[in-house]
Amino acid sequence: MDSLTRVRLSRDLIDIDSTTGREAEAGEWIAACLERLGYTVTRQPVGAADGQTRINVVATRREPRVVFSTHFDCVPPFFSSREEGGRLYGRGACDAKGILVSQIAAAERLHAEGEDRVGLVFVVGEERGSEGARAANTLARGSRFLINGEPTDNRLGRATRGIYRLKLCAQGRAAHSSLPHLGESAIDKLIDALVEMRRIEWPADPALGRAFYTVGLLTGGVAPNVIPPSASAEVMFRTTGEPGPIRSLIETRLGGLVSIEDILVVPPVTLMTVPGFEAEVFPFTTDIPWLDRWGAPLLIGPGSATVAHTADEHVDIAELDRAVDLYVRLAHTLLSRGG
Repeated sequence: MDSLTRVRLSRDLIDIDSTTGREAEAGEWIAACLERLGYTVTRQPVGAADGQTRINVVATRREPRVVFSTHFDCVPPFFSSREEGGRLYGRGACDAKGILVSQIAAAERLHAEGEDRVGLVFVVGEERGSEGARAANTLARGSRFLINGEPTDNRLGRATRGIYRLKLCAQGRAAHSSLPHLGESAIDKLIDALVEMRRIEWPADPALGRAFYTVGLLTGGVAPNVIPPSASAEVMFRTTGEPGPIRSLIETRLGGLVSIEDILVVPPVTLMTVPGFEAEVFPFTTDIPWLDRWGAPLLIGPGSATVAHTADEHVDIAELDRAVDLYVRLAHTLLSRGG
């Protein structure tokens, strides 16, 4: 599979809207592509959306010892592909459809060399809770190594942060806005809580650094002329350890203003590295914690997280080409290990 073919396939896949919940068409496209290449393909239903059933795609030629894996859902908003200045643009160009095609190309090169102990696991739902990875873990077939693809600038990951996602909920009392003394503003309480959060020193780890957070969603109020009776904020922490100490700090410092609703916990992960490959610690989170039955985890992929999830999402085509070489070399290194 030459570079032009890889770019064409990447663009075809990018041009299918697979924002999380809408992955059905892209999943079938991937499954059909792999069947044409001669793989035995398993379509694993994960859940219906827009009247269609999303699927994970697992493809093998024989029982795998090494598995390439990534996700094909994307964050919104969707935008289609284009090529410009040696770069491939589009939603999913680096996170992670370009990676997915690079992994297929690497598996095909290994097949051409007579090596078929490599499988492919492509999942839905990574961007919203890893529902696809949790399901795919039940299909593990005894492989020894999982090479997960995320944009790491073609460097192996040494470790990744975890996630602690929560909702802060404030309660007030509605009243006419001309009579504020009769009401209690939930929005004011929530604002006070969020300001107080800025003053908290969060836990730290020597390798991963200090935990940090973003406030991703805010809701509250019923009308401009009503004292708001409720308000909430969804907060995403990028953690360096267990979430308990973070929750305790929030309860102690904000407990008089808001209640806490836990939504999602993903643990930080220490990853396998291989001599001869550049390695780095990354602040993001992956599907790896939910794919542990597929083998010892490694993380590597083309593209940069600095442009993922942005309106400028892109990846250098030369970086996609290099990723294929790295995936092949990494698979050979792992397959050469005994046991």
